Amino acid sequence: MLDPSSSEEESDELLEEERRDVLVAAGGGSPRSLPPAPRDSRGREAGAARAASPSPSVLSEGREEQERLQREEREKRLRLQLYVFIARCIAHPFNAKQPTDMARRQQKLNKQQLQVLKERFQAFLNGETQIVADEAFCNAVRSYYEVFLKSDRVARMVHSGGCSASDFRDVFKKNIEKRVRSLPEIDGLSKETVLSSWLAKYDAIYRGEEDFCKQPNRMALSAVSELILSKEQLYEMFQQILGIKKLEHQLIYNACQLDNGDEQAAQIRRELDGRLQLAEQMARERKFPKFVTKEMENMYIEELRSSVNLLMANLESLPVSKGGPEFKLQKLKRSQNSAFLDIGDENEVQLSKSDVVLSFTLEIVIMEVQGLKSVAPNRIVYCTMEVEGGEKLQTDQAEASRPQWGTQGDFTTTHPRPVVKVKLFTESTGVLALEDKELGRVVLYPTSNSPKSPDLHKMIVPKNSQDSDLKIKLAVRMDKPPHMKHCGYLYALGQKVWKRWKKRYFVLVQVSQYTFAMCSYREKKSEPQELMQLEGYTVDYTAPHTGLQGGRMFFNAVKEGDTVIFASDDEQDRILWVQAMYRATGQSYKPVPASQAQKMNLKGGNANTDISPLYTDRGQKHGMDEFISANPCKFDHASLFRLLQRQTLDHRLNDSYSCLGWFSPGQVFVLDEYCARYGVRGCHRHLCYLDELIEYSENGSVIDPTLLHYSFAFCASHVHGNRPDGIGTVSVEEKERFEEIKDRLSSLLENQISHFRYCFPFGRPEGALKATLSLLERVLMKDIATPIPAEEVKKVVRKCLEKAALINYTRLTEYAKIEETMNQATPARKLEEVLHLAELCIEVLQQNEEHHSEAFAWWPELLAEHAEKFLSLYSVDMDSALEAQPQDSWDSFPLFQLLNNALRNDTLLCNGKFHKHLQEIFVPMVVRYIDLMESSIAQSIHRGLEQESWQPVNNGSATSEDLFWKLDALQMFVFDLHWPEPEFAHHLEQRLKLMATDMIEACVKRTRIAFELKLQKTNKSTDLRIPSCLCTMFNVLVDAKKQTAKLCILDGGQEFASQWQQYHSKIDDLIEETVKEIISLLVSKVVSVLEGVLSKLSRYDEGTFFSSLVSFTVKAAAKYVDVPKPGMDLADTYIMFVRQNQDILREKINEEMYIEKLFDLQLSRATFL
Repeated sequence: MLDPSSSEEESDELLEEERRDVLVAAGGGSPRSLPPAPRDSRGREAGAARAASPSPSVLSEGREEQERLQREEREKRLRLQLYVFIARCIAHPFNAKQPTDMARRQQKLNKQQLQVLKERFQAFLNGETQIVADEAFCNAVRSYYEVFLKSDRVARMVHSGGCSASDFRDVFKKNIEKRVRSLPEIDGLSKETVLSSWLAKYDAIYRGEEDFCKQPNRMALSAVSELILSKEQLYEMFQQILGIKKLEHQLIYNACQLDNGDEQAAQIRRELDGRLQLAEQMARERKFPKFVTKEMENMYIEELRSSVNLLMANLESLPVSKGGPEFKLQKLKRSQNSAFLDIGDENEVQLSKSDVVLSFTLEIVIMEVQGLKSVAPNRIVYCTMEVEGGEKLQTDQAEASRPQWGTQGDFTTTHPRPVVKVKLFTESTGVLALEDKELGRVVLYPTSNSPKSPDLHKMIVPKNSQDSDLKIKLAVRMDKPPHMKHCGYLYALGQKVWKRWKKRYFVLVQVSQYTFAMCSYREKKSEPQELMQLEGYTVDYTAPHTGLQGGRMFFNAVKEGDTVIFASDDEQDRILWVQAMYRATGQSYKPVPASQAQKMNLKGGNANTDISPLYTDRGQKHGMDEFISANPCKFDHASLFRLLQRQTLDHRLNDSYSCLGWFSPGQVFVLDEYCARYGVRGCHRHLCYLDELIEYSENGSVIDPTLLHYSFAFCASHVHGNRPDGIGTVSVEEKERFEEIKDRLSSLLENQISHFRYCFPFGRPEGALKATLSLLERVLMKDIATPIPAEEVKKVVRKCLEKAALINYTRLTEYAKIEETMNQATPARKLEEVLHLAELCIEVLQQNEEHHSEAFAWWPELLAEHAEKFLSLYSVDMDSALEAQPQDSWDSFPLFQLLNNALRNDTLLCNGKFHKHLQEIFVPMVVRYIDLMESSIAQSIHRGLEQESWQPVNNGSATSEDLFWKLDALQMFVFDLHWPEPEFAHHLEQRLKLMATDMIEACVKRTRIAFELKLQKTNKSTDLRIPSCLCTMFNVLVDAKKQTAKLCILDGGQEFASQWQQYHSKIDDLIEETVKEIISLLVSKVVSVLEGVLSKLSRYDEGTFFSSLVSFTVKAAAKYVDVPKPGMDLADTYIMFVRQNQDILREKINEEMYIEKLFDLQLSRATFL
């Protein structure tokens, strides 16, 4: 605030320096001249030589510059005038309060903070931080960084100012919740604990190490605007909003006396009277706004009356002053404009003397006594004090040599002119003395205007006292009750009261906000001797009345049928009285003293003198008087409010909060107060609000659709006649503007739904898309009461989502740069790009499902239709790339697998239009691929077995291993296709099983033939050792039996069970019979060897010629050496043959069961022989 003692010269110099910026009107309303331009009117430098004639372009530029300066001057003047009205609303609100239930807004992120955030997460992923994390958390952060933080949609949302740190955290939390749910359960570690730990680590990454200590201070400093603001903070906020300089605010503050509650209440009363007079004039002249029906004109007048009545009631309900004694508030009927005001009873309520009884607090402080000589120094003295009619208090005792106390006594009284008595006593020493001796007394008559500082007072002493110069130093402080607006001595003469011209003590008492009384009091009386209600009176300065003796400076209060003349002893007192009574009467006319009286001597004024005239004079000197004294009733507050709301919204959207268009509590409070005080219609307010919000939204700002819904519903209920506050009049302008805004809002909402991925990226702001759809349904309603059919809303949303599919795919192809690649790339490159594009399309559909499906929960089929439309656009590029592929190229199957895996798990898209189209494209390719593979496998069996060396490879031969691997790979390939159409999928499975059966059958038969041929080539002597190739062939059959269980079993339905079981048993029987035959052939070979051995041994049987010859030879030789018995060496050879072949079989045949069968059969055959 300006210091009242600051010189006017300093202010003049400061204003001179800023004159180019502050273009305000001078006092009296004439516009201030523009500052001189640096060039003269002919376009040459000032003081330079004469130049050539200026061109038309130079003149045009000069006019444009002059018009620009004039326009800036008008805008500046308008903002100053608007700030005056706003400052009064802030200084003395009586309708609105700052809301405490508004949602707390989060601080928004800017582009720089987003970049820092990306760097912090990148540093974490690179291992450059001290945060310890497991692989699962790192994967979650990597996905969050790649998908969310690096998204251009997030960058646009940050640029639009609609993204806060809370949004970033919510997206991460939603992402990890899905991941954590998919993790396996861990004993002793709940998933909630994992979530909390991950979020704590996220917060650590988000904050960063360098900002960990700074963050709390910054948040505490910036969070002020979201809290309840003080008046000083509100002043500062709206100075920034309207571009008002501090000096201008100080001049306005002081000149308007914004810190004076009485002045502000009086200003409100004058404004309300002015509004009533305008309503009366409008009713009289029949000049109404244009309404939709003629009957609304009379309703409009009634609405004006009721609105002013409500404001008066609000003002009346305010306490007169904070902390004062409570008066019974009376709703009085105004004498002026009685036709337009209906408060109170039919007859005017008159105040009684008991209604204006005041309560005062007195503080009496006794400091010391001087000049006490009549008492010995060691005698005890003390003082008593009392307010006449009240209790008596006593100080402490003191010695006569030092009569000092500093004692304070507190009293209460209802007398405006109390009598205070202070007495000095000494203790009586006489035995028979009943009372102490009085040494002196002083009687004071304080008032609220009396000096508060301690002063010496001469005491009255008893006769013959030696203390002729006895004085007492004391202070009497009498407070000024809040309801006492002014007091002092005046001369008065009236027709109904104060009928004799004499000096009286007057008190101006405020009983309530609308009731004031001028009361005269006598000493020691609590009730006034006479009183006069000031309602209806007009106060003004007057010239001196020569016929009246006493009083120098005159003023009067005039009313129809009554005139009261007042006079004071000096000009300053008169000015203060007139100002106080001017506030009390609520008159529109502002009294102005004579010009010579304005040059008053402030040096001789009282310490409590009202210095507002000084500020008012400075306001006039600096060009502010025009704005301060302007009559608010003569302004178009609808236009002013539109400007105010626009500037406030612009300031709000550019502050540090992600407000989404919502005002702060302080802004809402000021706007509410302005609308109520200056009669801005609610419909106009919300129409302007909608207009601004729609414009900002169209320009890319993020606006909360709930806010749009609220304002639109208010306007709709008003236009359709269903407003809850009872306002029934609807102007033609309001209806036309509402229809215009309704069309704009409908177009905006449809555009936002069509761009839902970009207007609401990743579902942010939370619930905004759902609220947008709800608002669209409300906008499509023809009136407030008739709901729109659901099919119509569905039709509009369907149309929007069709556009959204085209928009999303177009932007996706632009991002992938698919158009450039598809025109010039090779077939392989085209397929690679289409595969990458498919991944992006699937990611888009998954994000739509994750972030936007809840909003479309009313119409899930519409989101499915949107996805089908989106995929149909992709199918064009996909078909083009597939057509470019060479024949019998199988590189496109990964594309089918990628798309099919995404579609088959979606209940709405599975076997949908695109899915069926995808199947139709790949059915011939799958069939062709299987045909070729079948032919290839058959040829490989034929060639392989012809050239087979039968060397052991894994569980069989090279040919069998290749066969079984190919059959298994082919079946796994078809299985991995996860063909969505059950019938064709079963057909593929059945065909592959049959193919495997046929191939294995062919392999078994060829192996059987090869085994027999190879076995025939072996000899039949004991030198026979089973070749490894025969074991390999045996193993091939064993492996074939194992592979049939995997490759030839069909998981079909019940209808195929019997047929397939019969077919499958044939291959099993074939393998089993072939194994038996091979075992039999092998045993027969071994038995044939045994038979040869036995035939040799039969030579040594008794009774044969060879046996006799051998026996003789052995016996003859036995005389000289040890000769074995005949046939034993042959037996040993056979035993060795059997053992070695058994070892070979056990070592090289993989199935023990068949070895045992072979040995059993061999034993039984040998035993039989």
